[in-house]
Amino acid sequence: MASDLSALLRLEVPVIVRLGERTMSLNEVLGLVPGAIIELPKNAEEELDLLINNKQIGTGTAVKVVENFGIRISYIGNLKARIEALGGQATATEHAAAG
Repeated sequence: MASDLSALLRLEVPVIVRLGERTMSLNEVLGLVPGAIIELPKNAEEELDLLINNKQIGTGTAVKVVENFGIRISYIGNLKARIEALGGQATATEHAAAG
């Protein structure tokens, strides 16, 4: 059982940092060209959304890490929310640990 849990904890999942989003008409999408700017309805100072499996689990601010971007987490959901974002159902033991 412990080896099963260990194997599960080594699985890799995609982590998404969402800058913002907007809806566009199909005509607008077809009209996109290199150099076009898509304005997002989010203030540049607002926090970014941290998603796992397309479900938000936290927020943070953009940081520069050498030549790359990163996110400094300012809020992270509880363990139950993170497990549910992975598509699992938290067990009673996990519920107790998350509480």
